[in-house]
Amino acid sequence: MAGAGGGTIRIGRDTPEREDVLQLLGEHLADMYATSPPESVHALDPAALAGPGIRFWTARQDSLLLGCAALKHLAPGDAEIKSMRTANAARGRGVASALLRHLLAEARRSGCERLFLETGSQEFFAPARRLYARHGFTDCPPFAGYEADPNSVFMSLHLGAG
Repeated sequence: MAGAGGGTIRIGRDTPEREDVLQLLGEHLADMYATSPPESVHALDPAALAGPGIRFWTARQDSLLLGCAALKHLAPGDAEIKSMRTANAARGRGVASALLRHLLAEARRSGCERLFLETGSQEFFAPARRLYARHGFTDCPPFAGYEADPNSVFMSLHLGAG
């Protein structure tokens, strides 16, 4: 994907334990706690994102970190999107859309039939909800141990073949 400034944006497997990724995830967690009550924050910390059953990617332009995202295995055929985050300086450049398209392709490639996600219900999360809706996600009931929460929106997407 071509990015601003002429460099190519590349998405690849990575570790949440790299220094720049730790900083981005720290900003992500800080925003989650600033906009939601603690009991409604479901973002994973870097150690959990490096754990079993989770695949983690970053988007970079040259060596500059632009964003990150992860897929968490839930059950055969089901996965959850976790920690979708675009760096503040990269907002509005299509990074989140590129990461989401990558996650959809990876999920399909791995045989996933349904993708789920939880995001906030507050205005802060409206751009994320619009992004997911543009890609076909629809509201769904809580899944995988989540409980109904006025601060959460649950969404899912049934993946078609190819």
